[in-house]
Amino acid sequence: MEWKAAGAVLVGALGAIGGMNYYARRIEPSWLEVNEFSLVLPRLDSAFAGYRIAHISDIHADTTWMDYARLQEIVQAVNQQHPDIVVITGDFLSVYEPPALEALKALRFLQARDGVFAVLGNHDHRVGTQGPAYLRALFTEYGIHDATEMIFSLERAGQMLHIVGLADLFQQRKVPSVPRTVSYQEKFQAVVRKIPEQGAAILLVHEPDFADVAVKAQRFDLQLSGHSHGGQVRLPWLGALRLPPLGRKYSCGLYRVGEMWQYTTRGLGMKPPQVRLNCRPEITMITCCK
Repeated sequence: MEWKAAGAVLVGALGAIGGMNYYARRIEPSWLEVNEFSLVLPRLDSAFAGYRIAHISDIHADTTWMDYARLQEIVQAVNQQHPDIVVITGDFLSVYEPPALEALKALRFLQARDGVFAVLGNHDHRVGTQGPAYLRALFTEYGIHDATEMIFSLERAGQMLHIVGLADLFQQRKVPSVPRTVSYQEKFQAVVRKIPEQGAAILLVHEPDFADVAVKAQRFDLQLSGHSHGGQVRLPWLGALRLPPLGRKYSCGLYRVGEMWQYTTRGLGMKPPQVRLNCRPEITMITCCK
């Protein structure tokens, strides 16, 4: 009886492991969550009260998971939220190969009243020099605004909301080591000085830990980032098992950094190992309040 009981326990344990493996590889990665909440932005002009931002990131188009059909479903889910604006905070590509490039064609169907704005991520540069060039050509073709080192001042009834983009921090590094966020303050401040005084300002930057630099500018109400994927695997009490550089302090969700809000989305795609556990892919919908 003891041997039979032990065998039953072993079989049950193996079955549970196999089931969890299947869930983490096949079920949760495709179980998209629309995470919706409201944020008070003190400098928000009244004309933008109720403004709806759709934030997506880390598509990671590849040859194994994120194909055209899957991204098309995500785009349809974004459009169903009727956003005023869509922002994408980098890592469009995992590989520069035909299936991945084909997948990104689904982005041409994104719809928003004030348009789509994007910055690149570290993986967009890691796939080679052709990756950023391809993406910028895609942006032009599909009417996506490249927000890199740019300020877009949206206007309603004479009032303004500013969308500001920053280049990927890894791409800017001069030595093959982890970049330090503080090393980009001079370039960052040059952008900040160009932001009009009136209206709230929202920063798009791939790496979330840049928030510690951004908050010192005392000009941003909200920073939106990706990069970490939320860790992809998050365990109770332990949190994320693995996080990338510049995505470890503000790894997942909403944070208050000084007088600025910072939000890190769990993203849409994956990098190896391609699993998700307690960390569903995410479309973030933020309603801005006065």
